[in-house]
Amino acid sequence: MNVLLQSRVLYQTTEIKITGSKSETNRWLLLQGIYPNIVIENPSNADDSKLLRFALSTTNEVINIQHAGTAMRFLTAHFAIQEGRTVILSGSPRMKERPIKILVDALRHLGAKIEYLENEGYPPIKIFGQRLNNDKVALPASVSSQYISALLLIAPKLENGLELSLIGEITSISYLKMTLALLNEIGIETSFQANKIVIKPKLKTINPQSIFVESDWSSASYYYSIIALSPVGTKITLATFKQNSLQGDKVLKEIYERMGVVTHFSNNKIQLEKKVDLVAESITLDLINTPDIAQTIAVTCFGLGIECHLSGLHTLKIKETDRLTALKTELTKLGALVSITENSLALAKTSKINSNCVITTYNDHRMAMAFAPLALKTDLIIENADVVSKSYPDFWTDLNRWCLKISEV
Repeated sequence: MNVLLQSRVLYQTTEIKITGSKSETNRWLLLQGIYPNIVIENPSNADDSKLLRFALSTTNEVINIQHAGTAMRFLTAHFAIQEGRTVILSGSPRMKERPIKILVDALRHLGAKIEYLENEGYPPIKIFGQRLNNDKVALPASVSSQYISALLLIAPKLENGLELSLIGEITSISYLKMTLALLNEIGIETSFQANKIVIKPKLKTINPQSIFVESDWSSASYYYSIIALSPVGTKITLATFKQNSLQGDKVLKEIYERMGVVTHFSNNKIQLEKKVDLVAESITLDLINTPDIAQTIAVTCFGLGIECHLSGLHTLKIKETDRLTALKTELTKLGALVSITENSLALAKTSKINSNCVITTYNDHRMAMAFAPLALKTDLIIENADVVSKSYPDFWTDLNRWCLKISEV
């Protein structure tokens, strides 16, 4: 489905309830698979979470997780400890290009039996579930925090727990802290000092617990972008968000203050308001801990006509697409001057936005949603727009009733 996006008058009193955090939901689903007494409230309705929930409940030997990278990593660890069960994890053509060797090597070191079925280091993989007898492992921390979180989530079920040594600079440390906080919430002892994480075993069941999942800050980023690109006085209220959120993307509050957006917290809601005209002439950010908001920030800066220098983006090369290359290609269509390296993006100040451009999404939900706010400045066509269901299925519906006219073309 391709859609034409056109600006419309923004309704000043709109309130939107964003689906539960995909990151939190996926972690709770893994823990629920180990401790069935956990009840999850306000879970994400994203495709990724639905795929993960299905994979955890099915008895199928072959499981296709399509584009869901988190599911691939988390399930690899999960099925490695399911004694007596054999599972083949496969996915989309792009998934077969996304590396998993670091995680597989770590699991093998702990005692897992995993085979590659096509290319060494990449899915599909065949997992022979068994008891993992080792409790110490080291792995590179600079590639993907999901490899580490996958190990942390199964650690309580290992007989002696887990001692994990991290090598090199840690990427997306906020996601590791989230994983540890969720483990703590259900009574599992953890420690994280210097480059070492220790998880104590908890082999028995836990007391029944009901867990409420906060809404997704990554999804809120698109509303920050819309407000930043809107006239002074424009407001929107988003539910349900915590001021002491575990999600690293809550840094949006501070980042977008530099673009005139003020965040007000009240009763587990946030109100975003365009308070002043643009303050910053140039924005420089290290997003090593929050790479998922890089696309949104780059597009917002382009729409505002300001310079942007983003670093810490090396993980974007192994996402649903090579996001750095995709960003450069699509922003250039719109008239931007962009340069990229293996881990950074630089955007020059420009004053013109080309109209009626067709934005390619590369099967990447964040490409579709990050570019949508630019429709406040110029008409856009978004190709394969339904890709947003990967993380935010109601995205187009919510924008259509608030700030954009959306037509299928």
